[in-house]
Amino acid sequence: MDKQKQQNLEKKGWKIGSAKEFLNLSEESSSYIELKIKLSSNLRKLRTERKLTQVELAKIIKSSQSRVAKLETGDPSVSLDLIIRSLLALGTSNKDIARTISS
Repeated sequence: MDKQKQQNLEKKGWKIGSAKEFLNLSEESSSYIELKIKLSSNLRKLRTERKLTQVELAKIIKSSQSRVAKLETGDPSVSLDLIIRSLLALGTSNKDIARTISS
């Protein structure tokens, strides 16, 4: 968030914090969610770079378009396993997945 915008909001009585603080998440839960978001974002980026639609990716991974949409947003119903298998189906290497996780 822009520093000036944050200061203006705080002057008006708003409290600025993280999702971790707001949801009272443990370190483990927060890290898990961040990991899932990184991998999900990377999946969407790779799909669009390869000029694939969600429907086309769904056919590749033998799933549905709505499931791909959930994959790309890190929906809680989607497992890390499915996200990683989808990345691998797009040709992502283990090294690339590790790079995404560590960034």
